[in-house]
Amino acid sequence: MKRVRCPKCDHYITFDETQYQEGQRLIFQCPDCSKQFGIRIGVSKLSDRQKDENPDENANEKGFGSIIVIENVFHYKQVIPLQLGNNVIGRYQKGNSINTPFETVDPSVDLNHCTINVKRDKHGNICYTLSDNNSNTGTFVDNVELKPNERRRIEDGTLFTIGATSIILRGANNEEE
Repeated sequence: MKRVRCPKCDHYITFDETQYQEGQRLIFQCPDCSKQFGIRIGVSKLSDRQKDENPDENANEKGFGSIIVIENVFHYKQVIPLQLGNNVIGRYQKGNSINTPFETVDPSVDLNHCTINVKRDKHGNICYTLSDNNSNTGTFVDNVELKPNERRRIEDGTLFTIGATSIILRGANNEEE
């Protein structure tokens, strides 16, 4: 089963994708707002960011690692690649301009919750630094809340929590460099 989001009201519509062929165009009408919109099977605007069909595949395609978002309510897993520089993490909302959004129904996750900075150290290894963006519920690493303006170095496998959502850092594979 797949779900599509209405571009007007963000309501989800679920359908069985196995009944259609890749490239086939479907037209939906939102039951909430009556907006009609179309999709093409196999084509997604978010597919570069969130690999829904095979979330682990190509998660590290740019070589900077990724985050695995596990929403505690439904255990819905999302794998989101990271980029060099600041990766601002928060709840997806239409019009939100952050560069690392994820879909969640967790109201305790801010739109602009925390940031992972990805950079190379003087030896060329990739380093990750986590900081809270003055969020309402805080960012926790190993059950310890980050203080305001605190930056914490994290590494592959680090589990951190924002709101009721757990996130695991999957570091880049430095052996290939």
